Amino acid sequence: MHVTTWKTRVRYSETDRMGYCYYGNYAVFFELGRVEALRSLGIRYLDLENAGVMLPVGSMDIRYLKPLTYDDELRIETSIVALPTGSRVSFSYRIFNALDELTTTGSSVLVSVDASSGKPCPAPANLIEALRPYFSDKA
Repeated sequence: MHVTTWKTRVRYSETDRMGYCYYGNYAVFFELGRVEALRSLGIRYLDLENAGVMLPVGSMDIRYLKPLTYDDELRIETSIVALPTGSRVSFSYRIFNALDELTTTGSSVLVSVDASSGKPCPAPANLIEALRPYFSDKA
C-alpha cells in the first residue's frame, strides 16, 4: 500500500457559523491528499490531463468522528489501497488533528476517463507501474 501525509490548517473561511470546519471542505482535504499522493509517485494531474486522461471522482465516503475548528493543524494521511484494475483507482483517507486524534475517515474511487470521448478507459500505465512496487506481493 502506498501512504503519504500532507499537513495544512483550517482557515477561517473554511468554518461554519458553529465554528467547525464546514463538512464540504473535507472533500477538498481529500483532494489535497490525492494530488500529493500521486505527486509522490512522480505523477501530476496536469500531465495526466495533457495526455488525455481525466480522473473524476466516481464515489466518495466520509465519516466525521471529531470536529476540526479554525486554525487547527491537520494531517491528511492518504493511501492508495490497491493496484488499479480496469479504470478504477481507490484511495482511503484519515485526518488527524495536532493532538494526533483521528478526526475523519473516508474513501474515494476515481475513474480513468478518456478526455475526448468522456468514456472510461484503463488506468494510466505509468500510474500502475509507479504503484507496482507497493503491491508486488499481490501483483
